[in-house]
Amino acid sequence: MGVFLCYGGVSMIKIDQLTKSFVFKDDRLVAINNVSATIQDGEFLGIIGSSGAGKSTLLRCLSLIEKPDQGTIWLDDVDLFKLKGKDLIRMRRQLGIVFQGYHLLEQRTVFDNIAFPLRLTHMKEEEITQRVDSLIQLVGLSGKSSSYPSQLSGGQKQRVAIARALTSEPTLLLCDEPTSALDVVTTKAILDLLKEIHRKTNVTVIIITHELSVVKSACDRMIVMNEGQFVEDGKVIDIFASPSHPMTKLLLSYQEGVL
Repeated sequence: MGVFLCYGGVSMIKIDQLTKSFVFKDDRLVAINNVSATIQDGEFLGIIGSSGAGKSTLLRCLSLIEKPDQGTIWLDDVDLFKLKGKDLIRMRRQLGIVFQGYHLLEQRTVFDNIAFPLRLTHMKEEEITQRVDSLIQLVGLSGKSSSYPSQLSGGQKQRVAIARALTSEPTLLLCDEPTSALDVVTTKAILDLLKEIHRKTNVTVIIITHELSVVKSACDRMIVMNEGQFVEDGKVIDIFASPSHPMTKLLLSYQEGVL
């Protein structure tokens, strides 16, 4: 289990006046509108908002999939969007991404799905086996190495996706709606797993979600998004006790029966 002892190491992530828009025919949609925030090493952050708030676009910028129109994201003193070539590849390996919808290879086993990104780096097969076996144990899938995605439950598929995101021993784990397709019991199990990984590795975790129950259960800090902007940012316990923005109050009123 030695590979899980120390993933942390990012001192600070700074989202600096970030704007991202998309053009559809003659229309321009501003998905993210001049947002800024600082995320400290080892934080467990939830970013919440209704559909269309800009959450997934923000995650795609954080994961270097999308490039912003204006502003940038800093990792300490490094401007992520100025990285090129090998420097960009190295930075992307510091990012673990759990996509919405699992994104597993249906014709590959659990082992091979997790091993896939490691094989792209030409790591020795012996080292791959050791790391993948440890990850399978960490995410609670012992005995499932030879199973295929079609043989797994939704929760088990998400565990595979989480294990795959951890193969590069990232310093930042980005999760896009990791529990949206899961039932209440399985959701709790997945959130407990993410909290265990956070505790063992001190990896910085950012969860994108529309579910306040997820934020309340797992996160220390939350940012509320509305129409592409950060409208509330603070400790989860404080915002739940005394929300200040109308959108936060609305989200709480919608889900208070669940929470």
